[in-house]
This record gives sequence, structure tokens and C-alpha cells, in this order.
Amino acid sequence: MRALVIDHSAPTHLSMAEISDPIPAPDEALVKVAAVSLNRGEVKGATSPETPDGTVIGWDAAGVVVKAAADGSGPAEGTRVVTLGAAAGWAELRAVPAAMLGQVPEDADLGAMSTLPVAGLSALHVLRRAGQLLGRRVMITGASGGVGRFAIQLAARAGAEVVAISGNPAQADGLRALGAHEVHTDPATVERPVFTVLDNIGGQQLVDAFAALEAHGTLFSVGRASETDAVLPPEALLGTEGRHDRSIRTFFLLSDPATDFSADLTWLAAEVAAGRLDPGTSWRGPWARHDEAVQTLLGRRLHGKAVLDIN
Repeated sequence: MRALVIDHSAPTHLSMAEISDPIPAPDEALVKVAAVSLNRGEVKGATSPETPDGTVIGWDAAGVVVKAAADGSGPAEGTRVVTLGAAAGWAELRAVPAAMLGQVPEDADLGAMSTLPVAGLSALHVLRRAGQLLGRRVMITGASGGVGRFAIQLAARAGAEVVAISGNPAQADGLRALGAHEVHTDPATVERPVFTVLDNIGGQQLVDAFAALEAHGTLFSVGRASETDAVLPPEALLGTEGRHDRSIRTFFLLSDPATDFSADLTWLAAEVAAGRLDPGTSWRGPWARHDEAVQTLLGRRLHGKAVLDIN
């Protein structure tokens, strides 16, 4: 089969290659991949010299089951699915355990479905950890990115007053259309405290977002798009204006390998297919154009998700 593999001699450290088909474990379905979506973390990781040539990366993929799991778990042959994994998604075939795939409505666009696993699940699971959001202020940094866009929509549907942070003022109208009540370019300019923060940026934005938390508030560190460290001064840790007992929690979607994501992926797929969630696909093309997609993502010219069609 064909796959996108790590190739450190290529400009984007990726190239097309012929590799062996995956051999599914008894609890894995074999999926013919139709589309994949890109995440900044995996694309950036591809440039690391520690990742060997020939490695197949890719977290998000959608397609059709061509061989059901031998142990009877998961969907039957012919079922349309969206899949998650720590690697091996950017290929014509992918072996996936039942816990890592969700069923997709028959009329759904598989390209749109491929945007869901990392971005959609991360937003959903962080907001669940935040607790009851009805009537509470929720700040989302990196709001125009994949996780940010899903988080705005889900938080607004949960009854939160959403404060979106985006460095690009041109994104403001679009973020309000998704459900943001306020849009700022910098968390330091937010006047009223927030109950929780979903931070995708790190660095100084994390520091400023933490300062915006109300007493007993929590900041969830989800991403580090700034690629800089956050240094919290002592006065920030001590609290100001009576805002004490605030906390920072880290988040990694695949931290627990026993987590079953199938129900959440199926639900997210149905919401996108019904038009109740906008995946925000802003770049799409055949996987032969993977270099263009990667350069757009790493060059910070992408707002939303990039999708490659496997053809």
C-alpha cells in the first residue's frame, strides 16, 4: 500500500512510499482510509531527527471497514468510520481497535469526519473536566485553531459565556458566529475573570490567561503552539484580588490507553453530519499535495483544519 512516511531528506520531512499492508490484531478492524486531517503536533514532530525515516505518522483518519475485527468487536465490514491512533493514519489502510473508532452516518463527508478525533475529542474531554459550564465564563486561547473552534461551539452549547482569544483580528466575526460572546487578541485585555481556560498556546498567553481566572478556577494546558515556556511569576501564584485556589492541569488525549472513545467519536460524527458542529476545514486537497498542507500549517497560515483526501 501507499503511505506518507518520514523522510528527513524531503523539505517537509514527508514523502510518499510503498510499504507493507498492516496486519490487524484480533481486536482490530482493517480500515480503507479515505481522508486524513493534520494536527500541528504530529506535523512538527515529523521534523524531529529522533523520528526514524520510514515511520508512518497520522492521528486522524476516516474511511470504510474492509475487514471486521476477528474477535467480533467493533463494526462490520462496509461500515463508514472515523478513527484515532497514535500513529499510522496517513496510509491507504489502517488497523484500528474498536475503542478508537466511531461510526459515521452514511451520507457524511469523510473528509469532514477526519477532522474530529484529536481536535473534537480534546475539546469535548477538557470541557467535561471543567464541570458545569452553564452561566460561567470560559476562555479559549488559540480559538481559531482546530481544538479552539470545536471548544467554542461545545462550550456555547453547554451554556457558557465564551471568551475567545485569537491573534488574528480578521477571525473575530467567524468566531462569534461559532458562539463566542467576546473575542480578544490577548488574554491580558480581558476585564472580567473567567471560570476556566482551555489553553492551546502556552508561553506568555498561558501566564496571562491564568491571571484572568477567578477564585477556584482551573486552566487546562492542551497545546503549546507558541513553542515557548510559560514562566509564572510568584505574584501570579499567590493570587490577586482574592482570587486564590486556582490551578493548572495538563491534558493529553491519549494519556490512558484504556479509554474507549467509540461513543464520543460516533456522537461527534453525527453532530457534524447534521450541521450542528462546524469542523472548520479551511484547506483541502489530494494527499499528493501534502507538502503544501504541511507548509500552510507550520507557517501559521491555517485557521481551522487541513484535510488530505487519499486518492
